Amino acid sequence: MSYTELINFTIIIVVTLGFIAFILSNRYKISSVPILIILGLLFGPVLGLIPRNDAHHLFNYTRIFGLVLILFAEGQNLKWPLIKKHFATIGLLDTVGLFLTAIIAGWAFSFLFHLPFSAGFLFGAIISATDPATLIPLFKQNKVDENIETVIVTESIFNDPLGIVLTILAVALVVPQASEAHLMESIAHYTSLYPAAVLFFLYEVISSVFIGILLGGIGYWILKEIKPQIYPEIFGLIMAFGGFFIGELVLTSGYLVATTIGIVFGNHNLIFKDDKVNKNFGTFLSSELNFSETLSDLATIFIFILIGATINLSVFGKTFITGSILALVIIFIARPISVLTLLPLKKWSFKQYLFISLEGPRGVVPSAMSGLPLSLGLMYHNKTLISWGEVILSATLITIIISVITETLWVKFLSGKLLKDNNPKEKKVKAA
Repeated sequence: MSYTELINFTIIIVVTLGFIAFILSNRYKISSVPILIILGLLFGPVLGLIPRNDAHHLFNYTRIFGLVLILFAEGQNLKWPLIKKHFATIGLLDTVGLFLTAIIAGWAFSFLFHLPFSAGFLFGAIISATDPATLIPLFKQNKVDENIETVIVTESIFNDPLGIVLTILAVALVVPQASEAHLMESIAHYTSLYPAAVLFFLYEVISSVFIGILLGGIGYWILKEIKPQIYPEIFGLIMAFGGFFIGELVLTSGYLVATTIGIVFGNHNLIFKDDKVNKNFGTFLSSELNFSETLSDLATIFIFILIGATINLSVFGKTFITGSILALVIIFIARPISVLTLLPLKKWSFKQYLFISLEGPRGVVPSAMSGLPLSLGLMYHNKTLISWGEVILSATLITIIISVITETLWVKFLSGKLLKDNNPKEKKVKAA
């Protein structure tokens, strides 16, 4: 079988397995994420039907393509009035909370696997983002307080691109010769390392948001002036990948740029005041969003199955017990401590805090970024990074599987026990 035929065969297997996973997920009302990973593991290293090298090669491309599509679509589903209402809560979770998660998870990883904290922080940054792809369908199946749902889902949508920025920062600290580290290395020439890291993170976030808002406005103007009534799907792809390319070109976060463009598009009726244009733009975006969400589902299939297929069975077996302990530390210690940042707001009851702290499953972004250390190790022939990368990859997938299974299974129970007193109040607020 030629290389082209082998790649085609791999794609057929991945899409077929994804179809099966979605059917099982829908039938048994469970998240598709662990099913996809387990199928990738089974048909990859166990049965050998998906060659590990081919899976790794495809994954490197799918990771970028898929994340841009997923984040662009997620951004369009964010509504500004709800963000504004809970801005302080979401802001704390996606800054202080994100960083605390990375630090605590990183320390636990280093302690449990007897590796340097630099390797631990790289793992912590990768695992820091929660997963809207799991949370959104989960809350559709299990209705919870609207304010709680808004906070958890919106936090996860924002911390996806911010988690990527934090991961790139961690990569820059560990692999200074990597292309991702060039900007921070340049800043470090004028400051010491840690101030450079802070400045790098702030630049990535602020410049990405600014570029995203600017490009979102340009996209709206193009539609207003040219009025293209056909091919909204193509226009959406141009904006998503064009924003990503421009962001990366100016050494900022292309992922956060794509997310911000999506937010601008999703809130066009509030940002731009031309009612007639907004009506046409809304119809246009509805078709584009349906297409983007379909591609996002396809990207999710490829990311989770291929990452399962790239697992080294030997390393996975050796790290499973330790990785499982690590996953429990993240679920029951790192996440609750990171959510403690909300207590000074005095806005949430203890039961609400507890529900938020126990609903933070890891998913698509940690999966997509988990193979990066190993890829960089192979690229730069760095044996230490290859060794770390294998462990980080396994530990990340174990954490994802355990967190998704656990936190999707107990959501109905937790909602009934912790949030049932809030529902009548919520109904009164809506009625008023």
